[in-house]
Amino acid sequence: MARLRRGEVRPHEDYGFFGPGSVVWKVWGYPTAPTVGFQRAVVVEELDPPLVAAVHGTQGVYQRARTRYDRTLRYFAMVAFAGSREVCKAADILVKVHSKAIGELPYDSGTYDANDPASQLWIQLTGWHSILYAYEKYGPGKLTEGEEREYWEACAVAAELQTCSADDVPRSRAGVRAYFEEMRPRLAASPIARQAMNHLLRTELVLPPVPRWAKPVRLAVARTQRIATIATLPRWMREMAGIRQSRAADVLIVPVMKAAFALAHVNPRVELHLLGLLSPSTVQVVAPIKLGLRPRTEEVLTPAEARARHGYAKPVEAHLEFRARQATRVFGDREAPSDEGLVESQEVLGPLS
Repeated sequence: MARLRRGEVRPHEDYGFFGPGSVVWKVWGYPTAPTVGFQRAVVVEELDPPLVAAVHGTQGVYQRARTRYDRTLRYFAMVAFAGSREVCKAADILVKVHSKAIGELPYDSGTYDANDPASQLWIQLTGWHSILYAYEKYGPGKLTEGEEREYWEACAVAAELQTCSADDVPRSRAGVRAYFEEMRPRLAASPIARQAMNHLLRTELVLPPVPRWAKPVRLAVARTQRIATIATLPRWMREMAGIRQSRAADVLIVPVMKAAFALAHVNPRVELHLLGLLSPSTVQVVAPIKLGLRPRTEEVLTPAEARARHGYAKPVEAHLEFRARQATRVFGDREAPSDEGLVESQEVLGPLS
């Protein structure tokens, strides 16, 4: 990644939905978020049968692992840090992208739809929980009671940008734990789930190409992150998915990662450089915050205020005709869904290749 100059970074239009001093900026701004936290989220997600069916159906995670990681991380970073107009636009186009991920369940009767509110709630909670879990395990530690309440309230705010309902988001650690216990009987480590989980644990697939002399270092970094991510998974989940790792590795990786992340967090330019190796498209989202650039308007909005101001529908109500046409193509005409939303998304979420 080329050296980032302050003058090349554009400030956001406003503070979006959280802003400086928020626990979201504190947790999502720590280097555990785009690394172990995000990798854990996308690995755990695959245990949900409808979601992994959507992932398997599109094949994007296998055909373009690096750009898929880049685009998805950029979206989550936008929700946390970007201006309200940008985020509303990204949330709106994501509904069209997800309209492509529909089909029939491969291991059960029924269908899947990436825009289904239940699937979106699963993505939302696994994402926010994993980011917090990694922060607590490899970062500064547990939040205060007040900060944790604020964090889960913020998760509900962010859920308004998905097709799920904010009312379904738990507002406490106990509530989140109860949600995952409720989901546990519905989870399954099908062949495609195991395939996706093991594939997503291969950090080397999302790292940039390097000269031959640097390949051992690249492999060591990837291996270390894999160990750190697996160490965050509960034993029952590892056994279900056939993922093996010793208890010694689980213990020994903690001080290594805590020290590495603390060192990276000392200098925001180092953080941005490392982020650029994993997700180039995310750098411009995070850079204004890391470099202390104030937005053009110093205000924080709610999603409802932002949609009214910028002219966007609620995600659950967005692009209903387009989604219906996609369903007709797939379930009625037995054709592949249109790539229209995916192509259109490149301007907002980054290139596909």
